Amino acid sequence: MAHAPQIKIPATYMRGGTSKGVFFKLDDLPEAARVPGPARDALLMRVIGSPDPYGKQIDGMGAATSSTSKTVIVGKSTRPDHDVDYLFGQVSIDQAFVDWSGNCGNLSAAVGPFAITNGLIDPARIPQNGIAVVRIWQANIQKTIIAHVPITDGAVQETGDFELDGVTFPAAELQLEFMNPAEEGDGGSMFPTGNLVDDLEVPGVGSFKATMINSGIPTIFLNADALGYSGAELQDDINGDAAALARFETIRAHGALRMGLIKSLEEAAARQHTPKVAFVAGPKAYTASSGKPIGADDIDVLVRALSMGKLHHAMMGTASVAIATAAAVPGTLVNLAAGGGQRDQVCFGHPSGTLRVGAEAQLVDGEWTVTKAIMSRSARVLMEGRVHVPRVGF
Repeated sequence: MAHAPQIKIPATYMRGGTSKGVFFKLDDLPEAARVPGPARDALLMRVIGSPDPYGKQIDGMGAATSSTSKTVIVGKSTRPDHDVDYLFGQVSIDQAFVDWSGNCGNLSAAVGPFAITNGLIDPARIPQNGIAVVRIWQANIQKTIIAHVPITDGAVQETGDFELDGVTFPAAELQLEFMNPAEEGDGGSMFPTGNLVDDLEVPGVGSFKATMINSGIPTIFLNADALGYSGAELQDDINGDAAALARFETIRAHGALRMGLIKSLEEAAARQHTPKVAFVAGPKAYTASSGKPIGADDIDVLVRALSMGKLHHAMMGTASVAIATAAAVPGTLVNLAAGGGQRDQVCFGHPSGTLRVGAEAQLVDGEWTVTKAIMSRSARVLMEGRVHVPRVGF
């Protein structure tokens, strides 16, 4: 019996923020995978090693966590005033689907460097030394991201002394601006229920005060104490509790329905990437997962968030945008936990340490709007070459 050889596709394995994933240039993909559809999904799942009933992704590039089961496709932009189009695919670990419903804020940090290194940016735009500004169209959520990429000797600078909690080694700092990150216009709203705080009824679980926001990524914020938590939990405190994870998933499904993201609860199972569920508490001292002590005076608020059914080891970049936005709007649960009042930045504590983020929010005609959210991240190439994939389904 003849066996077809694997195909070889140019790819780059990159870390962006506290995530990592496999990056592709659109034109390097097999022709059938250059457009949305089953062929593209089949290719990306096979690259990552999903679906894997063992939950390990041994036969692929994934590492069996929500932070590492990720793919990115970048191409020359088709939109005016943008350099590249960026599409993010969150690959399910144990199920056969790719979730295209949201962005990855962490991997957003790697898109600018990838675009420059792979010749997608006009060389005349790249300084010999300084900052290259890359305008990115985030195709999943139809939003603009502006990346400020450090350049040294004409190449992307990757090494440096910027430390990001959740990432072991220091690297070069890269600033991201998420422009108009809220879901506004076309009938959408930053607060889809019209309220800063709602009573979210979850049958069989309870009733919770909730701030539901569309900014960066749809997110449901709850108070930690209403869930029986302090807000200082680490991954092992929650991820080993199957009953707790099931409750969070039920809350997430009902929140998604309330936010209008799904039309029936059954749809939530195929939409794992969004919305996120997070819980907040006032500042208190704790020890981060690295052993680093975090003092109550070091932070404004505690935030823990779940991604793909597990407590995240640090904080998703897109959820950080949601935190920055919610903190800037007086009266949300995030804002109240941080001490209330209007603020343009907040430092929050997460399982791996702390992160400072900022947002510019204002009340216009009775509606809150946010012009941009800002955060610093780092990114670097881990490996580049060609990924080998059996030709199945594409």
